[in-house]
Amino acid sequence: MLQLVNLSSYSSDIELINNSPMVLKNFLKHHNIDGLEIMFCENWDERLFPRNIVKGVHLRFWPSWLDFWRGNEGELLKQFGSEENIVACYGGLTREAWLQRYRENIRTAVSTGAQYLVFHVSHARIQELFSWQFSVTDSEVIEATINLVNELVAEIPPHVALLFENLWWPGLTLKNPLLIARLLDNVQHPNVGIMLDTGHLMNTNQDLQSETDAIHYILTVLYDLGEYSHYVRGIHLHKSLSGAYMKQSQGRKIEKYDMTEIMNHVLKIDQHQPFVTSEVQKLINYIKPEFLVHEFMYSTMEEWSEKIKIQQYALQNEVVL
Repeated sequence: MLQLVNLSSYSSDIELINNSPMVLKNFLKHHNIDGLEIMFCENWDERLFPRNIVKGVHLRFWPSWLDFWRGNEGELLKQFGSEENIVACYGGLTREAWLQRYRENIRTAVSTGAQYLVFHVSHARIQELFSWQFSVTDSEVIEATINLVNELVAEIPPHVALLFENLWWPGLTLKNPLLIARLLDNVQHPNVGIMLDTGHLMNTNQDLQSETDAIHYILTVLYDLGEYSHYVRGIHLHKSLSGAYMKQSQGRKIEKYDMTEIMNHVLKIDQHQPFVTSEVQKLINYIKPEFLVHEFMYSTMEEWSEKIKIQQYALQNEVVL
């Protein structure tokens, strides 16, 4: 099992490591971390992110994309306000323009020698992030994802795993084994699996009160998947006990497209905090993942380091039977 951490090539993350490959290398070594799962916003800087530390790549994602895919111009204009904003988001006004943006991201990822790629499977319109009144079903998102991914898989070599990540919005929530089967059986890539995001799965149950509750819930969901639980090949390990916030914020309306407000809202739901209890080892022992990613939000190296230490201690403390 490889232990990894998440990072991106956004300017804020590059500044965090002082634009220094040695700072990054020493940080990974200090925490006995095997490498990175990285997200590229543009091109790959091999000097900063050497090939030997890039183990996985989280592909770019668009939380709201199904209206664009379906050519629903009226709804897009309602959400984005202008064609200019639509182009800024998707790279053009046509499917092919957006697919080219995806293909470029995949080519960059593959060029690093990454062992796996992560693909988000979800869709929600901007207002729906607040209202929770969704316009599409899990099934519709899964079907569209199959069509989208099959336009892209020619760019992914057979030896590179394509791992689908669960979210709490419509799509791959991991609550329906039949939809998981439909996705994995119909994507035309020979090397597929699931990247289980523990915090995202926790966000599908607003009644969770503790880490112990959450671990029991996650294991119950995995048991219910039957044979498809064996497709879980990696874990984004973090916790999110945000049920109280989700309950009190539902139904809220926003008047305009404000990315800062949207991100603040999403991050209050998706908290990315470290597990503290050693009971988290039950998840690792059951799944036996190939990749374990300590996936956190952080603004300083000190905060990042502390969260890794807390979660690694939980994983290394007295084993829970």
